[in-house]
Amino acid sequence: MGGRPSSPLDKRQQQHLKGQVDTLLRNFLPCYRGQLAAAVLWQISRELNPQEPAGCHLFRSKKLPRVREHRGGLTQLRGQPPRWQPSFCVLRGDGRLEWFNHREEYESGGKPLGSTALTGYTVLTSHQEYLRLLDALCPDPSGDNEQEEPDPLLDMPESFPLFLQHSSRQHLCFFATTGEAQRAWKLALQGGIRLRGTVLQRSPAPAARAFLDAVRLYRQHQGHFGDDDVTLGSDAEVLTAVLMQELLPALRSQTLPGLRGVGRARAWAWTEFLDAVHAAILAGVSAELRAFQPEKEELQATLERTIRPDVDQTLRLRARVARRLRAEVQGPLESCLRREVDAQLTRVTQKLLSTMGAALAAVRTLLAQGMDRLFRHLRGSPSGARLRKEVYSFGEMPWDPELMQICYREAERNRERLQQLAAPFGFLGTRSLVFRVQDIAQQLMADAAATFLQLADQCLTAALDCQQATKQLEKVRGRVLKELPEDEGDILAGCGQALTVKGIYEDVIRGILLQRIDRELKKALGTSDVSCAPDGFLDAPWDQDGADEETEAHRGGWTCPRPPGSSTEVQPTRPLPPARTFWS
Repeated sequence: MGGRPSSPLDKRQQQHLKGQVDTLLRNFLPCYRGQLAAAVLWQISRELNPQEPAGCHLFRSKKLPRVREHRGGLTQLRGQPPRWQPSFCVLRGDGRLEWFNHREEYESGGKPLGSTALTGYTVLTSHQEYLRLLDALCPDPSGDNEQEEPDPLLDMPESFPLFLQHSSRQHLCFFATTGEAQRAWKLALQGGIRLRGTVLQRSPAPAARAFLDAVRLYRQHQGHFGDDDVTLGSDAEVLTAVLMQELLPALRSQTLPGLRGVGRARAWAWTEFLDAVHAAILAGVSAELRAFQPEKEELQATLERTIRPDVDQTLRLRARVARRLRAEVQGPLESCLRREVDAQLTRVTQKLLSTMGAALAAVRTLLAQGMDRLFRHLRGSPSGARLRKEVYSFGEMPWDPELMQICYREAERNRERLQQLAAPFGFLGTRSLVFRVQDIAQQLMADAAATFLQLADQCLTAALDCQQATKQLEKVRGRVLKELPEDEGDILAGCGQALTVKGIYEDVIRGILLQRIDRELKKALGTSDVSCAPDGFLDAPWDQDGADEETEAHRGGWTCPRPPGSSTEVQPTRPLPPARTFWS
């Protein structure tokens, strides 16, 4: 589509980006090291005091969430100049999309023409919607949007389009030949985007928890206290998104005016340029994180050895500091919450509960339908091979994009309502929230299916005839549906911090706020046994007997520590540089 510079990044620009990556990691890694200590303490405390989710007694599925591989022929806009060409596309299990000239290249193990990780992409299936998005991407200041050359997007055949759009990557344009193929690709791509995006949020590893907390604190040092979707993706992808977000204003002001072409050709050149910047940053960040990996592993091992023997004393100290901080801040904080939060809390609670509740209801319906389908086959006295196939299909339900779309759609339907939280609260993480609801729905379905199959295996024997087996399975069916969470509030959970004054200070404030949210949830759900407070927060193991005994470090009086930035932190972060510009 023309307009692309002969070389997207010259040597000076590449060196500049390398310097930006070095600065980012130099300031981020100290924060990460400090949060690793906090995460290891949290992990050990959880091992000593395991807590099961309230109201849910399902067996945990041993199958990890995965992207279901999908492949087939599509027509793709590619090449220089871009034109529509047939491609054989493959969605890999790790959420990467690859494309080949033809199927034979793929089947013979050939190298793909190109590939991309799906993190951060959005799937569009409306031709007109995509053209409007492209036209708004970088409008010509002169107002002249006339195309200098033929626009292949307008020459797109009347078919079934698939557009992959990204805020800082090159767009990918395809079309399928049938509506059925378009829908199958759309569901597969959406599943890949979600599961690749929430990989850190789903990880139980202390390092993942530490990384996300470190990103949050790093951004707070830069004055960013809102919530958005920048933490979607792997660790390298998240840090790349953070830096791209910082650089984007300068990139726009300093690069856009020099791009050749007008209209969509110019917009296409802009996405290609951003893609080159993104690729350079991602490569640099990935290399830095790989170099940090041995140090991180050694640090985690050292923390395990030093924290575990004294964990009881550490937790008592933490509980004592938390209670003292709470006494200092509760009065002013309660006053602030009455002013700023109480009036909005009911509205926010209802939006979140309605979103989770709709997805949970869809899980129950889909699960019941799957079990009923098994019963029908059993009553029909099928062959053993056919029944085994049906049992296998039942176990695969959580990973079937078409079936699970019933549940995922409920979360998507509430996206617009959730976006209404942006204006009063500056909440820009709607996509992350929708993904989280969909992840929970998939995990619940996986756990419920695993529970049904395990209980069925325990109660069915070769001595039972078909009628007896059906009765046994109906009992299992009732038990599984009973063990699913009845209230959406049962599966709303949080997470805590660890032993730095700053971390404890944040936990205290968060805990007081969550107590208010608990009251609102109980009022909305009409129940008294729902809690959304972080597991273990201001309860065991934090509040333990003897926590009021003072240690040597705190004898001789107590002064309320300063909030974030206190000199008593275990690992302070280094001062951050001023706002970056691309060329400076």
